[in-house]
Amino acid sequence: MSALEVNLLKLYVPLVAWVSLGLVLGYTLPQRIPLQLGKFLFWIGVPVSILAFLRQADLSGAVWVAPAAAWAAIALGILLAWLWIKCQTYLHQWHDRNAMPGWLSKFVGRSSPEFWSRPTQGSFLLSSMVGNTGYLGYPVTLALVGPPYFAWALFYDTLGSTLGAYGVGVAIAARFGMSAQNHWRLLQAIVSNPALWSFFIGLGFRRVPLPSAVEDGLRLFAWTVVALSLLLLGMRLSQLTSLRSMQQASVSLGIKMVLVPLLLGTGLAHIGIHGPPHLVILLQMGMPPAFATLVIAEAYNLDRELTVTSLALGTLGLLAMLPIWVWIGR
Repeated sequence: MSALEVNLLKLYVPLVAWVSLGLVLGYTLPQRIPLQLGKFLFWIGVPVSILAFLRQADLSGAVWVAPAAAWAAIALGILLAWLWIKCQTYLHQWHDRNAMPGWLSKFVGRSSPEFWSRPTQGSFLLSSMVGNTGYLGYPVTLALVGPPYFAWALFYDTLGSTLGAYGVGVAIAARFGMSAQNHWRLLQAIVSNPALWSFFIGLGFRRVPLPSAVEDGLRLFAWTVVALSLLLLGMRLSQLTSLRSMQQASVSLGIKMVLVPLLLGTGLAHIGIHGPPHLVILLQMGMPPAFATLVIAEAYNLDRELTVTSLALGTLGLLAMLPIWVWIGR
């Protein structure tokens, strides 16, 4: 058994344990607890952990490939999702005009104007393009690849997923949603995001020497934040109350978590990205949809049921997909 496979087995125990504990606590504790924990992680925990892990990260090599890969994944996810919507819409229209074999009718699914309404299209595109590369991608990368390559995950998330969600994601939501009154507020989230600020501050001060006690304290705090992030993930999953739109959610997850990593991961290998950096990017590409998609969907009145279903199924599906990406990326 390789070292990566051993690390994968070691990851599953704390990953499942912390998320499961979060699920239990989410059902029993007042709703203000996960809200307060989320605020703590957003404003203090994650920014400080970024500073800590950046001090251990190796920034040599082609680390800037990571955000480029993130934007390529966003673009490919949007393209494949848009093509699927167009294909399904055409088949629905054709189905309404013609009789078709039973197997094809099942493939096309139900035929109704609401099946691909504009809010549903917006949620489908969002779920296919941006992943949970922060709260979930960070601990997975740290456990499977280690702190020296954390910068690849950080660049992917900060300069890719975050900007993509609140940039391209907001633009898509404004186009397909029923309300565009909050788009400036969501765009401001990019500038006010403390993780983005700590990223640039950490780059500037990562070589500044600190007392060993401070370094050890930062490292302990950073790993504590990893555990709390998984705990919060479980709490948020406990608040999801709908698992409808299974067919559309399954397709969006197939695009987001299978096709995009497979196609772009193969392309990265052909341009010389191998080893741990390749694995980090594969893992980040394979993350389930980000919780930011739910925030945006609610602000713009998109299809919340589809978004919630994609979040829940994607988080569960990650456990099945991780061994595949470890095997491909090693």
